[in-house]
Amino acid sequence: MGRVTERRKVIRIRDGAVSSRPDTLVAEEPLEIRLNGKPLAITMRTPGDDFALAAGFLVSEGVLGDQQELQNIVYCAGATVDGSNTYNIVDVKTASGVVIPDITLERNVYTTSSCGLCGKASLDAVRTTARWAIDDGEAAPVRLEPELLASLPDRLRASQRVFDRTGGLHAAALFTEDGELLDIREDVGRHNAVDKLVGRALQNGMLPLSRTTLLVSGRASFELAQKAVMAGIPVLAAVSAPSSLAVDLAAESDLTLVGFLRGASMNVYAGEHRIALRTAAAQG
Repeated sequence: MGRVTERRKVIRIRDGAVSSRPDTLVAEEPLEIRLNGKPLAITMRTPGDDFALAAGFLVSEGVLGDQQELQNIVYCAGATVDGSNTYNIVDVKTASGVVIPDITLERNVYTTSSCGLCGKASLDAVRTTARWAIDDGEAAPVRLEPELLASLPDRLRASQRVFDRTGGLHAAALFTEDGELLDIREDVGRHNAVDKLVGRALQNGMLPLSRTTLLVSGRASFELAQKAVMAGIPVLAAVSAPSSLAVDLAAESDLTLVGFLRGASMNVYAGEHRIALRTAAAQG
């Protein structure tokens, strides 16, 4: 829809010289997510992939886990006084027989681009029961070479098309265990970028994502760890720091959590059995 970026006038100061010029900014607009016609959540997001965002959000909330459980997603018309469509409201319709958990009473329905869901009633409400235990499928366990992990941030950065124009977007990417890029999404909210990835995987019948690595361009918060667990992703890597609760959740759920993935350096906070550590390093 061409709403990913917008132009604004900016006063530029460089070495004392003042000039006026247009600047390209990332767009941020509210998206209301309705579930079977009932308002559920509002998130601030970058327009685009809205249906995938809504689907991924519902995966993380434990509502959806299979492509067959999703009937359709539509934009709601009549969102303004004059009846025009703002493309800022979506309604997710579940298939007949899908049991809807009572999630609306457990949290505040407002989310933000910076922190995601806020006002959780308790940590127990956040720790939604996952449909799949994190495992490596029927094949041999996933084993990632540190050198392969170290190469992923540059590949993520090279694929951030909108970031190159604005410098103001988070990104999330899915890689195979061999380092093949499966998908990448950008959004003003790091949690939205992950939801867009997971939602597209749901729509394509790919869940659980049992042999993939999720790489995020910022920090690894508790919520991002939860989203990885809910999608069955065994490895979460971040270029910045994890939170203490993210590490706790990773340890509890057998999620491999890597932080400060920069150059050849990284910290492994949990699930080190999936990282091909050198013997000397492992003993030290």
